[in-house]
Amino acid sequence: MCLAIPAQVISIDDQELATVDMGGVRKDVSVSLLEGVEVGDYVIVHTGFALSKLDPEEAKITLDLFAEMAALVEAADRK
Repeated sequence: MCLAIPAQVISIDDQELATVDMGGVRKDVSVSLLEGVEVGDYVIVHTGFALSKLDPEEAKITLDLFAEMAALVEAADRK
């Protein structure tokens, strides 16, 4: 099973390496597989590569679902 995570592009260098923000965690990922990625875009990241651009609304929905799942797990752990 694979997990690809939405991330917002914070910066991009000349070597097609982008710094992305995934819920407060910043990582460097390659954007070499995509064209036209800009700062502020949301991308789907898997194993260090941005695989596709994501509509900002879709990114928000997905990130909200991840946050909801995390809250449910945390609540279950407290029981």
